[in-house]
Amino acid sequence: DVGKRQASAEIVAAQDSSTESTLPVHLGLGISKGDRMDYAIQKAVELGVTEITPLFTRYSMVKLDDKRREKRHQHWQGIIIGACEQCGRNQLPHLHRAMDNSDWLASIESDLKLTLDPLAGQSLSDIKQTPSSIGLYIGPEGGLSEEEINHAKVAGFTGTQLGPRILRTETAVVSAITAVQFSWGDLK
Repeated sequence: DVGKRQASAEIVAAQDSSTESTLPVHLGLGISKGDRMDYAIQKAVELGVTEITPLFTRYSMVKLDDKRREKRHQHWQGIIIGACEQCGRNQLPHLHRAMDNSDWLASIESDLKLTLDPLAGQSLSDIKQTPSSIGLYIGPEGGLSEEEINHAKVAGFTGTQLGPRILRTETAVVSAITAVQFSWGDLK
C-alpha cells in the first residue's frame, strides 16, 4: 500500500540465500599503510573470511594511538559492510580490535593454522589434512620477522609459501584466501 507520506508492505515469503563459505577462516593481518590494508580487508571479505584481526607486527609501518585505533576500526568496519553489500554476503565477518600479533597467535583455536612465509619449505598442496577451520597469519609490507615466524611455529602455525615470488601484502591475502577456499572451502 502506498500513500502520500507512507508505504507499507506485507512479506509473504522468504528465500534463504546464504552466501557464506563452508570454511571458517580467521585472518590475522599485519597492519599496512592506508589503501593496502583497505584493499586486503575488502577482498578478504569478498572471498569469504569469517573473522579479521588487524595485527601490530615488527614491520607494521602504522602506529595507532587509542583515538586513531578506534577511527581505523570504524573505517575498516565500513569497508567490511561495503564489501558484503557488493558481493551479496548476508553475514558480516567479525572485525576484532587491533592487537599485538603474539596475543593473536596465542588465542587462535583453528583446526589448521598457517603462516605465509616465502621461505617456507612447503606449499598449500603439501598439506594433507582437511581442516574444518583455518587461522591465516599474513604480515604487512616488509613481511614477518624471523622471530615472529618462530613464535607462530611455537603457537602451532605451519609455514607455507604461495610460490617462488614474494607477494605484496594485499596480493598475498587474495592469493592465500583463494587457494584455501579452492582447496577446502566453497570455490570448487
